[in-house]
Amino acid sequence: MKNQQLPLPLLPDPDKIIFIPTGQLLLDTENPRIAWKNGDSTQTDMVKLLWTEMAVDEVAFSIAENGFFRSEPLFVIAQNPEVNDPVKQRFTVIEGNRRLAAVMLLRDEKLREKVRATDLPVISDERRASLDSLPAILYSNREQLWTTIGFRHINGIKPWDSFSKAKYIAEVHENYNVPLDEIAQRIGDRHATVVRLYRGYKILEQAEAEAGFDKEDREKSRFYFSHLYTAADQKGYQEFLGIRPDKTSLKPNPVPKSKLSHLGELMTYFYGKKSIGKKPIVQTQNPDLNILREVISKPESLSALRSGYSLSDAHNIAIGDQRRFRDALTSAKVELQKAKATVTTGYAGEEDLYKLVQDVLRLTGSLKDEMSQIRDRLSEANEAR
Repeated sequence: MKNQQLPLPLLPDPDKIIFIPTGQLLLDTENPRIAWKNGDSTQTDMVKLLWTEMAVDEVAFSIAENGFFRSEPLFVIAQNPEVNDPVKQRFTVIEGNRRLAAVMLLRDEKLREKVRATDLPVISDERRASLDSLPAILYSNREQLWTTIGFRHINGIKPWDSFSKAKYIAEVHENYNVPLDEIAQRIGDRHATVVRLYRGYKILEQAEAEAGFDKEDREKSRFYFSHLYTAADQKGYQEFLGIRPDKTSLKPNPVPKSKLSHLGELMTYFYGKKSIGKKPIVQTQNPDLNILREVISKPESLSALRSGYSLSDAHNIAIGDQRRFRDALTSAKVELQKAKATVTTGYAGEEDLYKLVQDVLRLTGSLKDEMSQIRDRLSEANEAR
């Protein structure tokens, strides 16, 4: 069946699939998933970025084998709505950039060489002809699409990374004047994800504008935005930054000026600072984010961290001797239980292991004696009262 080509006059119709010549389709330079990485880019730059960052190869191999599914049309808007000539019009792909990039690479050998996508298969002339035009649904503008995209990529079946989600929420809220609670309702968010992402995004904006943070100066190649928005939802971090969990933290510049140094400090803890060789101390969200929260909550442990102590050493200061003692004993008991459970299969008569157990017995006996002496002194003190 011949593809249904562009209608004339060209009218947006979300209920109708049309086929647009591939050469008239443009990758979206404002795509929240990649906009923070590309700046002002050519279409070739965009293809290269998508190829290296967004696993376009998986999509390309599928299209090479199976073709482009009509049931998954691209969502597009006209680049210049005033132009009503389908031949002269260009269309920005709002949803489906990976698929378009895959098609562009499969159709263009020179483009594959430019972006070093040389391991893609060479498609047949018949397959290439089938990709000369692609199924699409034409929308009036980006605003008409926000609910669909939000559902698919924020709370739906094809989730973006957390930064892309936050950026998109901010655009919808600020550019289209859609309240955050309405965004949450429209995309089926029942866990306050929209609010938490947006709060983190506003703090990030302020960190870049007022606290000396630069995403491009981070130590790791991947930007772990989840560290920031997760922390901003926790009481210890909120107190450190001087923000409240209410709507005041959902406005521009939520961190008071008196706490901007704390914000800059926290961003370095999360992301490091490549220009000065400073590595992030939060390597993994669990448990490092929780440990750091405890450290910054107490002046003595925070001071130790600022003085160059490791996160682990600063944490030991934060939790104090009593908790360290309890944690150490609990951990020792757990490990000994593991050893007991495997003694029949794990012990083959090694002398060194037997001596190790004897050392453990002597150590636990000494520990018990010291604890008994403390208990006796406490008991005598209580009787004397």
